[in-house]
Amino acid sequence: MTHPYTPFGEVDFSLIDQRIFYPRRDPHARPPLGAEDHSFPVEPGIEIGSRFYLADPSGPHLLFFHGNGEIASDYDDIGPLYNRLGISLLVADYRGYGKSPGKPSVTTLLPDALAVFDRVLDWRNEQQRPGPFLVMGRSLGSAPAIEIAYRRKEKTAALILDSAFAYSLPLLRLLGIPAEALGLREEEGFKNFEKIFFIPKPTLLIAGQRDELIPPTESETLLQNSGAHRKELVLVPGAGHNDLVWTAGPDYSRQLREFLSELDSPSRAAE
Repeated sequence: MTHPYTPFGEVDFSLIDQRIFYPRRDPHARPPLGAEDHSFPVEPGIEIGSRFYLADPSGPHLLFFHGNGEIASDYDDIGPLYNRLGISLLVADYRGYGKSPGKPSVTTLLPDALAVFDRVLDWRNEQQRPGPFLVMGRSLGSAPAIEIAYRRKEKTAALILDSAFAYSLPLLRLLGIPAEALGLREEEGFKNFEKIFFIPKPTLLIAGQRDELIPPTESETLLQNSGAHRKELVLVPGAGHNDLVWTAGPDYSRQLREFLSELDSPSRAAE
């Protein structure tokens, strides 16, 4: 098995970690009605917490990686929206986020995501939930989502990206990280632009036209370099970086429903 790629692995990444990650603990002891909390080991002493909003077992299962300032329980209001579409939304945290121990780092972000994917896939099979297994990432979460779709393509039915970034260095500069002074190069970054070329599964990108953090041109670049035969970019008028779902309103649900209804292998793509 190919080892997961570690971005910026040859430099002092402490400053990068401080600017990229904004971990928060989960103040809520219990999940809301209809949701379940799970945790999955990624290495000895470290388990990544998650919150599952479950719908019909035969429907799509969407493993979701959130933005850098969010935690899984932030999706307590959004989970039911997915459930009404027949989608089970499986929101994973990162180290140091929610109920997960440890400290987030760019060196563990992608390996952890792959380990979580494998554990959740095992859980899905054990629970006899035959619906298709997809991966989705929002903002920072686009990096682990693309990594999974790139390295686990035979087990992933589709890829969905929300407010994704194509290139690493512009994002680092925007976050106040002196990329050039640290000697960082684009080819040492997350490589979203490079990896998406090798992802053949159906791909949906969604971005806000007024995104002030990650410009929609980043999604357009990913779309152009995507290796998927079936790929689509939805630009939401008036939406910024953190209000995309609510600004899009019913159109968000419609786009998801249309995309998922056309998946080629509904029940066995992730087995």
